[in-house]
Amino acid sequence: MRIYRLEGTVGTKSLVMREEPEPLPNPHEILMRVRATSLNRRDAMILNGTYPLTPREGVAPLSDGAGEVVAVGDAVTRFAVGDRVTGSYFARWIDGRVNAGLIDQLGCTLDGLLTEYAVLDEQWAVRLPDHLNWHQAATLSCAGLTAWNAVTGSGIAKPGQWVLVIGSGGVSLFSLQFAKLLGCRVVAVTSRAEKTDKLRALGADLVISTSDMPEWGAAVRDQTGGVDLVVETGGPATFAQSLIASTLYGHIVLLTLQDAKGGSIQMPAALYQRSLATISRLFVGSRTNLEAMLRAVSQHRLRPVIDKVFAFTEAGDAYRYFRQGDVFGKVIVDGA
Repeated sequence: MRIYRLEGTVGTKSLVMREEPEPLPNPHEILMRVRATSLNRRDAMILNGTYPLTPREGVAPLSDGAGEVVAVGDAVTRFAVGDRVTGSYFARWIDGRVNAGLIDQLGCTLDGLLTEYAVLDEQWAVRLPDHLNWHQAATLSCAGLTAWNAVTGSGIAKPGQWVLVIGSGGVSLFSLQFAKLLGCRVVAVTSRAEKTDKLRALGADLVISTSDMPEWGAAVRDQTGGVDLVVETGGPATFAQSLIASTLYGHIVLLTLQDAKGGSIQMPAALYQRSLATISRLFVGSRTNLEAMLRAVSQHRLRPVIDKVFAFTEAGDAYRYFRQGDVFGKVIVDGA
């Protein structure tokens, strides 16, 4: 089988395709034929050597993928041959709070899904909704689950309330979709005016172009009465404006702490001392969270937004395209 591994130095030169024997599942494992994978910001950080969790030398990259079960171990009870599955980002985190013993991640400390065949412990996988094609199904376990927990986990997002999303990457667009699913109103902030119509078509009630309005926080607050929940993916460039846009008791889920140059979030004291907003963090989510999200995706027949699809042999090009940053939705690598 063909499999990509991260070897040696950082950058796309470390992404090497190998030929290896097709693996066999142990008693509690499943063998997954991978049909598609997708890239997340953490995958670019791993490639750049800037991810806070050190990847295993020679690891197969990418946490997000989708495929069907083609073989099962003798003791497997959760899956059967033919089931459509994806992996759980924190493979060992089933439920409850995360702790140091549960930090193993697919595509980082555990082999990921940029491969023709992948072996997963049956506890590391979940079934996929039937209405999704392989490309759509490959986008859910990192960006999708992060957005789901950002929107639903705060207890803030209720029908009629305002949710603010930033940019047009996977987490932002999933957050927009989930917020609309819950009956919320959505403000979408974009640096690209040409994406305004796409964001409105996806359901955004108010779209702000930072090229036309770099200091947008006060305008958003004036037009909404204050945002109830911010899914903050912009980092240092947008955090102060998100705080200004928030209502007095707003909630900011802070997902990006640094910019591409290593600059960190700064707490603007003059702004925050006038606010009672809650600022929180989250780390993707557990398998139980993933299963809850997939039930909602299935019930509402939600379809993830795909930006571009690359062939399996073009994985390096997919990384380069993703890293340039001007995407609208998810970047996919097709199955081998």
